[in-house]
Amino acid sequence: MEKEIIRLVNIVKNFKVGSVIVEALRSVSLVIRKNEFVAVMGPSGSGKSTLMNILGCLETSTSGQYFLNGEDVSKLDDNNLAEIRNRQIGFVFQTFNLLPRSTALENVMLPLIYSGVTKAKRLERAMVVMEEVKLTDRIAHKPNELSGGQRQRVAMARALVNNPAIILADEPTGNLDSKTSIEILGLLEEIHKMGNTVIVVTHEEDIALHAHRIIRLMDGEISSDESNQNIKTIADYHFVSQHQN
Repeated sequence: MEKEIIRLVNIVKNFKVGSVIVEALRSVSLVIRKNEFVAVMGPSGSGKSTLMNILGCLETSTSGQYFLNGEDVSKLDDNNLAEIRNRQIGFVFQTFNLLPRSTALENVMLPLIYSGVTKAKRLERAMVVMEEVKLTDRIAHKPNELSGGQRQRVAMARALVNNPAIILADEPTGNLDSKTSIEILGLLEEIHKMGNTVIVVTHEEDIALHAHRIIRLMDGEISSDESNQNIKTIADYHFVSQHQN
């Protein structure tokens, strides 16, 4: 069995809204192992975005402990959290979050600048991941010259460029049509096969079925955490389309 990469122990996250305390997460505990493919599901307001922000070291919990690769990161300051994020976690967002005036290649190289990698090495590594997402013919294009699917591929290349242990994808197909969504899911499957731990936050059942494990949240608590017995792959779509043609 693979070693654990994430361990949450009694994570509580409260927000103050006016004079009211809102409990976004209530004593959440879970373990995610290296190279797992996990979907986090739940309706709006269930706490899934808050959980993703804590897993991604974008926020800290009100109480509880978060061990990432054995290190307790729950008490670290913002600078240390930023360093861990850049080194260990790759993010893929629904809105792509690309710099509009930079080319695809420049967007992909960005995390390497923060890591202090030399320009030659940045270029070399960025080209490798652009190859992995099959976008080498678009390296000089700016985001507005790319389709939604191509933009998400650039975002995925940027997430991969630092060789992170974990890929966190927040509604990665939310702004895409169904055909492009299938392509992006195929890419996530490939990333998982390369050895990454993949965590997808989604409210879409069809997307979650690609994961090997599905964690469901309700009112800030884990309502279920089960292995997916009916894993869907890209091959299933090809099979369907062949029968439709």
